[in-house]
Amino acid sequence: MERYKLGDMEKKFADLIWANAPIRSGELAKLCLEAFGWKRTTTYTMLKRLCERKLFVNEKGLVSVLMTKEAFQAAQGEQFVNETFGGSLPLFLAAFSRRKKLSQKEIQELKKMIDEYEEEEHG
Repeated sequence: MERYKLGDMEKKFADLIWANAPIRSGELAKLCLEAFGWKRTTTYTMLKRLCERKLFVNEKGLVSVLMTKEAFQAAQGEQFVNETFGGSLPLFLAAFSRRKKLSQKEIQELKKMIDEYEEEEHG
């Protein structure tokens, strides 16, 4: 089980936590019963799994976020590029742009990101 890959229900569960955290674990179990029809034990099993992956922490019955949704998505993207393109962002962009033409707005956004990165590195 990879840290940055979530199954469908794990993703829905994580989204529920991100939307409501910090939240008491008992309240989370109630939300999961309403949203997914889960028993309390199912909620706690799933929570333990995501806590082991360091997404969330359950301390004294209070579930808090260790990794924001945005940080998690960035890590997912980085893992994908590393696994699929040997960590090469240019190879990823080349493959992506072969199938989907980049809009002028997307090109400008990429240029801006590169310029900002260069300023940080040299500034």
